[in-house]
Amino acid sequence: MPVKNRFSEMHRDITSWRRDLHEHPEILFETHRTAKVVAEKLAEFGCDEIVTGIGRTGVVGVIKGQTDTKGMVVGLRADMDALPILEETGLPYASKTKGAMHACGHDGHTAMLLGAARYLAETRNFDGTVVVIFQPAEEGGGGGREMCEDGLMDRWNIQEVYGMHNWPGVETGRFAIRSGSFFAATDQFTIQINGRGGHAAKPQETADPVVASAQIIAALQSISSRNVDPVDQVVVSVTSVETSSKAYNVIPSSVELRGTVRTLSKDVRKLAEQRLTEITELTARAMGTSANVKYHHGYPVMINHDAQTEFAADVARSVSGACDEAPLIMGGEDFAYMLEERPGAYILVGNGESAPVHHPEYNFNDDAILAGCSWWAEIVEQRMPAA
Repeated sequence: MPVKNRFSEMHRDITSWRRDLHEHPEILFETHRTAKVVAEKLAEFGCDEIVTGIGRTGVVGVIKGQTDTKGMVVGLRADMDALPILEETGLPYASKTKGAMHACGHDGHTAMLLGAARYLAETRNFDGTVVVIFQPAEEGGGGGREMCEDGLMDRWNIQEVYGMHNWPGVETGRFAIRSGSFFAATDQFTIQINGRGGHAAKPQETADPVVASAQIIAALQSISSRNVDPVDQVVVSVTSVETSSKAYNVIPSSVELRGTVRTLSKDVRKLAEQRLTEITELTARAMGTSANVKYHHGYPVMINHDAQTEFAADVARSVSGACDEAPLIMGGEDFAYMLEERPGAYILVGNGESAPVHHPEYNFNDDAILAGCSWWAEIVEQRMPAA
């Protein structure tokens, strides 16, 4: 695989950074140690500007090329946060923070972008400016949105932005990408069903919210089977059912349902919310109960831009010799917020035959570092070639 020789020389250092981050995972916006490590490394590399506290605990580094005749600014983004999972890898560098671990490889993403930043600061073999973006709270906190709202794109005049994620089950260092909708919008809902409780021996005297909730759970699946065009994608999942009573002989007075809706287009997202609300309220009423729906809009659909996707794929092929078409992914990714602000693309890099992400036995594959760092560097050098 034609990776840059400098990254082979740096591989041991980048691996040690990654494993240090793995030992000290931090969740959501509490990435204080990680941000400090990142800022210190960027200063050590000689970045022209380093700013902390963007999006609460995000870090931004600026690296200027040999010249700036084109005036182009490209952003490269990595996520820093971990997950509230108890690690079960048994690794010598396993998490030292009980109940938190890097189960999604953000330690690897951060380390790879640090490696690329070191190389770019050393060589400056490009004409323009690179902004390296280290983001907190990808795992549900919307750190990408927070950084954008803090003026990330306008403050540094970023014109294009690129992101990367490791992908278990794909050959190590092999890339995959797709144009257009890529990762799903991820919304959440809470449904409160109110009835009239009573003794289980006298159901005729009650308005049973448990029976109503069962009907609602089943009926919600008609959104995908009967409301949405079969060629579109939607997943409606009720993931929690809780009643106001735990007794065997009591029909409760209320039931709470919680779950998610995942879609890959704005129109389907809007339709799914509308139908979920209508089905819930009308089914509850038909069962003699009432329902209150709270619908929370989470991450939007992540949409890769056509021209930048084609460019990112070409760069990937120059690094690894191949770039596959990635599948549609019903998980969420808050890089979507950055792609709403600027054109860009998000790519997957193979992590080999590891445990899946968000699994207590997952571990980032350090053998993917060379490909990932090389892709970052080539994005810059090919997009803004030195004069």
